[in-house]
Amino acid sequence: MARTLEFYFDYGSPYSYLADTQVAAIAARTGATLVRKPMLLGGVFKATGNASPMTVPAKSKWASTDMPMWAKHYGVPFQPNPHFPVNTLALMRGAAAAEIDGLFEHYHPAIYKAMWVDGRNLNDMKEVAAVLTAAGIDAAAFGNRIQDQDVKDRLKATTEDAVVRGVFGAPTCFVDSMMFFGNDRLPFVEMALNGDLK
Repeated sequence: MARTLEFYFDYGSPYSYLADTQVAAIAARTGATLVRKPMLLGGVFKATGNASPMTVPAKSKWASTDMPMWAKHYGVPFQPNPHFPVNTLALMRGAAAAEIDGLFEHYHPAIYKAMWVDGRNLNDMKEVAAVLTAAGIDAAAFGNRIQDQDVKDRLKATTEDAVVRGVFGAPTCFVDSMMFFGNDRLPFVEMALNGDLK
């Protein structure tokens, strides 16, 4: 029976970006259905008492060499965002709105590219609007859309669901009840989807 690969992410997480470049191929190879689940990582951190590894100088220094190695391993473009950290509340509400409105396939790659390839300042809503316009999305309408209650409720519900399921950071994948935290756990995600982990 085909399984589902649930992928919880936040655009502010560089490791989520790296994992995102791989999950569609993993789903295709295993015949799984990929379900991306945008969550607010700041909300997860607050609920779980966790914090960004970038706030720990030694971890941040280590990640500055680790992330480019993963990008090279995957053969994908990557550069640290010079405007990091970015408040991703609007961006993650945007992902929720894009899912509801059928725009996710345009929105999602555009935001990730802007953040972790092009180094755009996504703290600046004018920059976000420019990214959306280039992706063929009506930026003004979308800016209003992310203020709608159904969008706010969806992001809140997904974030709360993540916490209830044991999520404490991003990226986090689920295969059935098995949770896998981190980009480096993707080989095990694929094994689980193939039925090689019990």
